[in-house]
Amino acid sequence: MTGTKLKAGRKTIELSNAEKVLFPGDEITKGDLAGYYRGVAGLMLPLLRDRPVSMTRFPDGITRHAIVQKNVPAYFPDWITRARVRKEGGSLQQVVIDKPATLVYLAGQACIELHAFLSRLDRIREPDLLSDELGLPAFVKTTGGKGLHVHVPLNPADDFDTVREFAHQVADVLASRNPDLLTTEQRKDKRGPRIYADIMRNAYAQLAVAAYSVRARPGAPVATPLSWDEVEDKNLSPHQFTLRTLPDRTRGNGPSAGPWAGMARRRTGLARARAALRRLTA
Repeated sequence: MTGTKLKAGRKTIELSNAEKVLFPGDEITKGDLAGYYRGVAGLMLPLLRDRPVSMTRFPDGITRHAIVQKNVPAYFPDWITRARVRKEGGSLQQVVIDKPATLVYLAGQACIELHAFLSRLDRIREPDLLSDELGLPAFVKTTGGKGLHVHVPLNPADDFDTVREFAHQVADVLASRNPDLLTTEQRKDKRGPRIYADIMRNAYAQLAVAAYSVRARPGAPVATPLSWDEVEDKNLSPHQFTLRTLPDRTRGNGPSAGPWAGMARRRTGLARARAALRRLTA
């Protein structure tokens, strides 16, 4: 399979060493990874639009050293979209995934995991996704690990500090109402069996694993959008959604179908939610 060519959208990507196994024990190859990302591109691209992405690469497979790349390497082709993102003491030039070929090319670079900004380029310091919820339109996904991410689509009006403070207050209310189930305690040794309500990703340049991203773990689990009915299923396991099972789950689903259908149309502001929160904590 060396030198395998894979057509993605209007481009054809040549994959070197496509037969290279990236997931030992599962016999999942670089070619399999590229084929998966080509297959879910229609679902991923609307969610990643205008969001800088951090790449986690495993050139020698998931049992070996990972390379986390935020800057675009000089050898990446010119057709891959880049965005200059400011950071403390300088800036980074990061990948923006806006075409199926970019997903396939990154897979060819053994990029297994994709982690995206919670804000878009035109309002980079004003998030349009909030990771915790109370009385707001909310969408949920597995992380491909042990946790769940709750996304609230926001109008990009408030800055990250404002949104994080709101999320912090929401998490405190939820934890106080469900003290045996939830906690905001950051130290693992103090959480016990409780679920950690983590709001710390609500900050500039913080990242969240992209929906439909493969995770670099045995079995190749995928960060998978869910319905809330699925969340209530006691048998729910992140390991049931993998590179090999997702194609069957998403077959026939376009951006307007599936558990996250209509997400962009349900963007909301925080004014009404803040008022409700004040009433709850008065």
